[in-house]
This record gives sequence, C-alpha cells and structure tokens, in this order.
Amino acid sequence: MDLGSRDAFARMGTLGIEEEFYIVDAEGRPTSGTDDLVYGRDPPPEIPDGFDHELFKCTIEAQTELIEDPSNAGDALATVREALVDHAAVDDYRIAAAGLHPTAKWQELEHVTKPRYQAQLDRIQYPQHRNLATGLHVHVGVDDADKAVWVANRLRWHCPILLALSANSPYWNDFDTGLASARAKVFENLPNTGIPSAFADFDAFQRYERRMVETDSIADRGELWFDVRPHTGHGTVEVRAPDAQRDPQITLALVEYVHALVVDYAERYEDGERAADPLRRELLDENKWRAIRHGHDASFVARDGESTPSLGEVVDAECDRLGVSGIRDVYESESGATRQRRLRDEAGVDALCADLILSP
Repeated sequence: MDLGSRDAFARMGTLGIEEEFYIVDAEGRPTSGTDDLVYGRDPPPEIPDGFDHELFKCTIEAQTELIEDPSNAGDALATVREALVDHAAVDDYRIAAAGLHPTAKWQELEHVTKPRYQAQLDRIQYPQHRNLATGLHVHVGVDDADKAVWVANRLRWHCPILLALSANSPYWNDFDTGLASARAKVFENLPNTGIPSAFADFDAFQRYERRMVETDSIADRGELWFDVRPHTGHGTVEVRAPDAQRDPQITLALVEYVHALVVDYAERYEDGERAADPLRRELLDENKWRAIRHGHDASFVARDGESTPSLGEVVDAECDRLGVSGIRDVYESESGATRQRRLRDEAGVDALCADLILSP
C-alpha cells in the first residue's frame, strides 16, 4: 500500500502544472481520441513520458516537467501545450479547454478502458459516469511534511478565490446552468471532493489516507480529490480548485498566485506561526458556492468572519501583500464564463466551440 512518506517533502518552491483538456474535431466538438494520442504512436520528443488518459476518451492530461525556477513556468507550459497540439494534429484532432465543454453530453461519449477508471466507474457509479470535468492542478514543493499540511490547511480559504478567478464553465449538457463554474458543482458529486477539513499534522493526514485505503473507501491516495491536499508522493502542496483555461496567461497567473501563497505560508510557518483558520468549514463551503455561482462578481466571507469583501478587493489586497500581478489582470479582464455566454449569444454555439480550441 503506497501512502507516500515524510521523506517525499524534501524541496521547497519547485513547480509542476497539470492541465486537463478536451480532444475535439475540426469544429471543436468532443471526439474519442485518447487511444490514438496515448497508445497510437510514440510521444513527442519534448514530452518523453507522453500524455495521460482522463476518464473519457475525449479528455487528456498534460503535465509540465518539474520546474526548478518559477520564472521558467511560461516556457515549460508553452512546451507542453505546443507538443500536445502538434501531436493531436497528426490525427486531425484539435485540443480545447474549458472547465466543461459547452456541448458535451456525457451519455454520448465513451469512457476509457483503463482498469483504474473502470474500477472507479463500477464503485462510484452515476457521479463518475458523468464526470466530464477538466481542471487545472498546481503543485508547489514543500520541504517539510508538517509544514506542507499546515500550508494546505491555510490555502483552503484561498481555493474559492482561485475558483472565482478561473470560472470558465457556465454550460453543462448544452444548457446554461446560471453558474459561473458548473464544473465545480459536477465534480463535487464525487466522494472525497470539495474543501477538506483541517489536519493537525502530517501524521494525522497519513492516518486518514491509510484508513481510507484500508477500508476500501478509495483504491489509492490519488482518489482523494480535494480542492487542496498535501501530495505525499510528490512532496508538494497540490491545489486543484481552478477550471481549465484556454488562455495560457490565465493559467500562469493562477500558478503565480498559488506559488506565492505556498512560499508565503511556508515562511510564516518557519517563523513560528501556527494559527488555524477561524472559519468553520461550512463557511468555507459558502465561499466556494459564491465562487461557483457568481465567478468574478462574487464576494466572500472574510477570514475573521466579520466582513464580505468582493473578489476585486481580495485580489487588490493579495497582489499588494504577495507582490504578484497576474491575478489582477485576470480579474480586470472578461471572465471565461462571461466570454462563453457572450460568444454564444453574439455568434452562436459553433463560434463558441471554435473559440475554445488552443492555437497551434
């Protein structure tokens, strides 16, 4: 039983970026291309380990290499995206990105045959059968296991902020849900998702992991699909809250913010801070709902529980506090959800689907 270990947490500040995408045809409609792209031929030389399945044959995951210097994140992301787009084009596929594809109907699309996913489908049933969501996952290395758990605890308040900034999935089964991120709500139907409870230390988290595996609640630790978690294999804090993005600059802004948060909290831990979040988990869940429903127009219950600052106010404060700027640009630009609705209203669903395709 592989549960990772304290020893995995050995390096501070490294980065890894995982992006999930849709495989689409020339018109931008999802199609079953995973077998061709994963098994059909050798991976591109820039990505020697290749690309990986997601649950559906029309979804695929691409990961950067371990990024030692965060200033290289842009180049690393571009390398992976360009390699995936070129790799797909050989078989006349395109790659598209959104938290949910606006026209995808899960009943009409094939699941992969990979045993791990087939076992999940059998165990979880309906919620997993319809899990056609794609997201962005950011890993930041932390050099101490207890520190990583404390940092992950503190990042729980920030996950709704990241979701609101990234909200890019208003449509589900070709229906306008009225939400900014329907992906987050669809994904929350799975077990072991959402904002987790806080853990006292690494031992407490590892006991939880072990109990979940030993009681056959999950097949492996990778099935703890929380919005943020210490990753006991990679030695990272992993943030899984955002919707997937077509625009790489939005991805990089979210990555910059996550990295700055982890480094800031790690330094505060080293300085002796051990404060716990005063908000109940129910209020953290309320903040996530606000992000799901309103996206860029959300306001949030503050950490002290005494005020409800708008996303814009939070972004300004965070940029000033952490010395980042990318999320301000994201906030001040049209949100993904708003853009999708505008394009569909102005030019129709075909134009919307075409807009989600990554540029070659």
